[in-house]
This record gives sequence, C-alpha cells and structure tokens, in this order.
Amino acid sequence: MEVTRRNFKESLPTVYEAIGEADFLAIDGEFSGISDGPNVSALTNGLDTPEERYTKLKKHSMDFLLFQFGLCTFKYDQSKSKYIIKPFNFYVFPKPFNRSSPDIKFICQSSSIDFLASQGFDFNKVFCNGIPYLNQDEEVQLREQTEERRNQHANGVGTPSFNSPSSKSPAHVPDEHKDFISKVVKKVEDLLTSSDKCVDLEPCTGFQRKLMYQTLNWKFPKGIHIETVETEKKERFIQVSKVDDEERKRREQKKLEREQEELNDAVGFSRVIHAISKSGKLVVGHNMLLDVMHTIHQFYCPLPEDLQDFKEVTMCVFPRLLDTKLMSSTQPFKELINNTSLAELEKQLKETPFRCPQVETAEGFSSYNTAQEQLHEAGYDAYITGLCFVSMANYLGTFLTPPKSHICARSKLIEPFYNKLFLMRIIDIPYLNITGPDLQPKRDHVLYVTFPKEWKTSDLYQLFSAFGNIQVSWIDDTSAFVSLSQTDQVQIAMNTSRYAESYKIQKYADYVQAKQTKDQQDRQKQRQPPKTWGEDSWSNKSHYSSATTYTRSLKRSISPTQPEGGAEVQGWSHFSYADVAGGKKPKTDGESNSDAVESKTSEGWLKTAEMSESSDSSPEQQGQSSPEAVDTEGTGAWHQAPAPHKKGHKNKKKKNQAAASSSGLFEVPEVW
Repeated sequence: MEVTRRNFKESLPTVYEAIGEADFLAIDGEFSGISDGPNVSALTNGLDTPEERYTKLKKHSMDFLLFQFGLCTFKYDQSKSKYIIKPFNFYVFPKPFNRSSPDIKFICQSSSIDFLASQGFDFNKVFCNGIPYLNQDEEVQLREQTEERRNQHANGVGTPSFNSPSSKSPAHVPDEHKDFISKVVKKVEDLLTSSDKCVDLEPCTGFQRKLMYQTLNWKFPKGIHIETVETEKKERFIQVSKVDDEERKRREQKKLEREQEELNDAVGFSRVIHAISKSGKLVVGHNMLLDVMHTIHQFYCPLPEDLQDFKEVTMCVFPRLLDTKLMSSTQPFKELINNTSLAELEKQLKETPFRCPQVETAEGFSSYNTAQEQLHEAGYDAYITGLCFVSMANYLGTFLTPPKSHICARSKLIEPFYNKLFLMRIIDIPYLNITGPDLQPKRDHVLYVTFPKEWKTSDLYQLFSAFGNIQVSWIDDTSAFVSLSQTDQVQIAMNTSRYAESYKIQKYADYVQAKQTKDQQDRQKQRQPPKTWGEDSWSNKSHYSSATTYTRSLKRSISPTQPEGGAEVQGWSHFSYADVAGGKKPKTDGESNSDAVESKTSEGWLKTAEMSESSDSSPEQQGQSSPEAVDTEGTGAWHQAPAPHKKGHKNKKKKNQAAASSSGLFEVPEVW
C-alpha cells in the first residue's frame, strides 16, 4: 500500500491494525545520501571500535533525510500454513504546518539521488505529498504553544474584545505606511455599511499585516472578525468579516480546533513509529544500524553523543531487533551463503537446503513479485527482508528433535540473534551489541603508523615487506593501522623504526591510551565554566547548558549498494591486499566479518546437529542437565549440547580455540 500525505489519515487505522496483529515486522528505508565525508570508506575503517563507528555515523550520516520508509507486517495463518503479509510504502517529508513549526534542513548526496532516479524513484511524491512528522521534543513544544493560545482565548486575551493597555490608543503608523492603512480602514468602513459579509484585503508585508491588526482592533473593537488566510500557493492575505459577538467567539473556537487538528496531522508519520515501538514486536532489518539510527534521530530525539546512551534509547524504542545480514553471516548459515547482500541473499535462500516461505498478500494490498526485483523501493526491500528471516528461521527448525517446518518469531532458537546489529567491514568485531558489552578483541598485532601525506598503500607495503602478509586500514591521509601476521613481529617493527624520521610507529595499545587521554582532556575543557573579568582578575563564571540539546537538522541515508566482493579472510596469516595502481584506500571486504564470527555460538549449532543425528536420548535421560529451546507452541524442543564437567571443559576450550584460530583473533561470548 502506497501512503502519502493525501491518504495518510484514512490509512492510519489500517496501519495500526496490521502492526497490532503481526507476528513480526520488517522495515527498510531510502535516504537522500549516506556520507558527507570524502568517501564511504572514511566511515568504515577495518579496525574501528564500536564507539568510533557510532561517532562516525552520527557525524557524517545524520544530516541526510529519510524520505521513504518501508514496513511489511507478517502474520502466520495456522490454517493455511503460510504468512499473511501487509506491505506499506510511506513517503515522508518534514513539511512545516505553520510558521512556528520546525523548518528542517537536510542535505543530499548527488550519487544517491542519481541512483534512486535510475531505479524509477518518484521524488515528486516525497516533496509534494510526503507525510510530515515531528519528534517528541518538537511535538511537546508546539502543544504547549497551542495550549497557551487556548488559555488566552478562554480568558479573553488576544481577542478583539480584550482591551490591552496598548490597544486603548491607536498604533503608531510610520509615515510611509499611513496611506496604505487609511485605505484599509476605508474598505472596512465600506464593508460595515454594505450588504457584503466579508472583504479580502490586498496582500501585504508582515509588518503591514501587524499594523492592520493593531489599527483595526483599536478602531473596530466589535462587529468584525480578522483572519489571515493562506492560499495553496502560499500567498497570505487578510480577510475581514462582519460578525456579532457570538459568531466571533464561534470562529475563534473553530480556529483553535483547526490548529489542534493541524498539530495532530503534523505529528504525522511519527505516529507509525510510535505504534511499532509500543507493540514490542520483533523488528527485522537488513544491515540495519543506519536504519535504526536515522529512525530514532528523525522521529524520536536527536542521537546522544555516547554509544551507551544510544543503546539505552534504542532499547526503549525497539525492544527486539534482528539483523538478517548478521544472521546470514554466522553459523549455521555462514558456510551455506556466500553473498549476504539483500538481493543475493533472497535468491540463495530459495535453494536447497532452504525452503522458500509460503506467503499470501492480504486483501486490499498490492502484491510484490520477487522475479521483478523492485529493489530500492523501501516497501519491497522490507518484504524480501522478512522473507529472508522466515527462510533462515525455518531452517533452524531442522535442528530440532523432531524437526519443525515452522519456527515462530518468538522461538528461543531466534533469541541469540536479538539486538545484535551488523557492523560493516570491521574485521574482528562483527556486530554492535545493543543489550550488553561489545566484543573487545586483542589487537596486539596492530601498529599505528604516521607518515607524510604523499604516501600510498604501496609505500606501506614496501615499508613492512620483511614481515610477510599485512593488512592496511587507512585512518586519514597521514595515518593508518598496519596489522602484522604475528604478534611477536610487533617489537621487531618498533625497533627498526626507532631512528626513522619520515614515519613513526606506535603500538595499538599505546595509541588507544593516548587517544583516550586526549578525549578525556577535551571533555574536561568543555566542562570548564567560562571566565569573566572580575574586579582584579579573570574569575570563573558558572553556567548551565542542556546536555540533551542538539542541532535539529534532519538526517539519514542510503545510496547505491556498495560492492561487497573481496578476498575471503581466513585469519591474519592468510590476509593480503593487492596493490592497485598505488591507490590510497584499499577496498575492505564487506563479508570479512562473517568469516570472523566463528564462535561458541556457531559451535553450539554444530553440536546440536551432531546430537540430533547421533543420539537417540536427550541429555536429561543421560543424567545431565541442559537448557531447552522451546518455541511458543511447545510442540518441539531444541536441546543444547550438555554442559561438560570440569574434566571435559579443557577439551571443549581447546576445540573452541581451534575454531577461533581459523577465523579470527577474537572470541564471541557464549549466547547458548
């Protein structure tokens, strides 16, 4: 269903009903750009920390506009053994509804606009008929202003019958406007003596309108009603009507009611996001970190500076999130899926061992055909994101004893993937953990190198040629991270560079420590009160500022799909980049994360498969306790591998370490 400003109010009950009855929701967005930096790679250093990545995205991506929001609701019909879907495609634009409402500023990225245009995107639907919205702070502020005007009206303040001290005498009219005001007064006098009910005064400046209001309210305290009228072409003029006191009060009340209705309309699309949030339903997206950041920033509140604060806000808005890109990058899917871009993922999940989900479009909704590939229409992308989730969830059911063909969105099999958002192109941290601490991999093999801005990637490879395969992750024009194959090579590299003049090498841990110290000093400087000149010297002056006040410039983006190809990473010892014509910034592999997610999580899946094949009895029957993963219907159970005794724990630990060594130098916390 296509929803614009023209049909939003009448469609809202349908949207609410679809959200309320759904088992889960899939979302996607289209945006006016992705990065205001020099290039996309500036946002995706392979050795970013989660805090650094969040800061980069907040700084370089939030000034774009989310102008198309896709929502597809999925409700499972037990009688038909298929999902009933309701897809929505919302066009969104922050149109000011009156002169006191926010006038939003946003930026566009030419490559993104060009790409969407090439896909047939209709920008007229955005800019002419986009649904308005307000965030929570804006809504509260405007409602307070409306309530204040309502109270003034109830007390007689601000109406022609209220005689303020300034209205007891005529307004001061500058000489250059006296002739204009005299003509206005003459028109009103003629109206009162004629049979006409109203007269439209000629368009004028804002200052002239003010003079007209002041003069007419003073000269005609009763018998007329003055109102500013705005045409569809945004032209404003004053209309004066003949009314008695009762009619005037009725019109004033009607005006206040109209303002209240306009305010409700101005909240607009934010009401949809509020409904999604209040439902508590599972929200599924693909590579959805930016989607979540922009949705919160645009429809709830400006993003906080601190990552931990962002996590807390996110959990308040979206209690349950699931990222299909991360899900498809981990076991048991990692070995079966070689490309996790949304379009390719949807195709691969139709093939064995997966099964294409059975879905039916609800009556009154236009159906999508995956063969036509309406990619980069937000509603369609949300639809195929939901299909991918259903396919992968149902595949997990094959690990149950007995196997199940349908796994619901609340099954415990799905829980390990909750609230972990995929981090693009970070080598050893595959996801952002919204509900807990993030991974902290050891980076003892990493060096921080500074050098002249003329250097290229080939210069760094030449510098470290004696150390075998390396990886270069550019930070800016004069610095980069260099990852060595072996940790014991770090000190050798440090020793050989001790007397170098053109470059400097620093251990990663020392770099992080220095950066944290500098950041702390910068924060302390910002907290210091300003100084004022006292009687004898400078003195501190205390002041207060809101810690939650941010610039309100709306933001968000998605541009052409970035290529995800690249050499497959099999640990640091097998990693290398080809030097391409001395290019400054090497491509980073969008899939490298998936190779680094070999963990206890994936081991849990592998053990499950082994148990279901080789054991006829459950762990409980063998006298060992183990948790169960039972879906909400309670018709099937998935048994985790039994918890080992202390004696066997060492063997398990060695096995985990062996798995980790083949995929990356970190270990994902156990989630099963």
